[in-house]
Amino acid sequence: MRVLVTGGAGFIGSNFVRQLQRDSMTDVVVLDDLSSGHERNLDGLDVDFRRGSILDEALLGHACRGVDAIVHLAALPSVPRSVKDPMASHSANATGTLHVLEAARSVGAHVVVASSSSVYGANPVLPKHEDLRPMPRSPYAVSKLATESYALAYQDVFGLPVLAFRFFNVYGPRQAADHAYAAVVPTFLDRALRGEPLLVHGDGLQTRDFTFVETVTGVLSRAVRQRVASESPINLAFGTRHTLLELVALLEAALDTSVEVVHTAPRAGDVRDSQADSTRLLRLFPEVVPVGLAAGVGATAEWMRHELAIRR
Repeated sequence: MRVLVTGGAGFIGSNFVRQLQRDSMTDVVVLDDLSSGHERNLDGLDVDFRRGSILDEALLGHACRGVDAIVHLAALPSVPRSVKDPMASHSANATGTLHVLEAARSVGAHVVVASSSSVYGANPVLPKHEDLRPMPRSPYAVSKLATESYALAYQDVFGLPVLAFRFFNVYGPRQAADHAYAAVVPTFLDRALRGEPLLVHGDGLQTRDFTFVETVTGVLSRAVRQRVASESPINLAFGTRHTLLELVALLEAALDTSVEVVHTAPRAGDVRDSQADSTRLLRLFPEVVPVGLAAGVGATAEWMRHELAIRR
């Protein structure tokens, strides 16, 4: 099997490529423009790396030659970044996905796409099940709703086998902390290891369903190998719910230190609470056992300690 991973030099993408190679799938093409990923994330991996954008139709078409599956992870992430530049978010996430689906259709590839829990947005129901009405609150969330909607439409209209996953706060090794739109786990760990206070937006009681990256990549690999398709989006999370202050406490335990917390104003576009209903996921992948938050934070802290030591 030959697999194309768009965004394969990014956080989830590079971990996924490692998972594929652990599962003895070594014929892997990575397409990434390195706008948020890093080529160093692929160090030591046997991949056919193509640098460029999914918006480059010629390059994308060439990368798709001979592939059996495409795992589409390329995106411009971050709610705050999308608020600052909505057009860039739309172009990369919505239009980019359309390019990927067209390329997949030309070669008959199975497609797995990454959507986001942010599509639920202002819908207050917990846990979030896939039949809930999407109520996106940011341009990023809208672009991800477009991502999954285009994928499912291509399945209905063209018979393209598609699986759209809604990711929930994925974290773990290789998640960058060195840019303005970094996710909360690497940001907190980076600041704590540097002895700096943690900046918590709002009261810190907002909740998230954190999902360790190796759990996510294990599911993605099974989906590709089993050629799983679905007529509806699938939550890729396991129904846990932790406040940011609980995350801080687990981080302190992992680092065996106390940290200072500074509360700042809430961010525009952020949702208050997030928790997945995992019924459909476990129906498709009943053998998956998720890594708990304490263990995942510990593994991520160990990786980040090593990274900071290398860069000093």
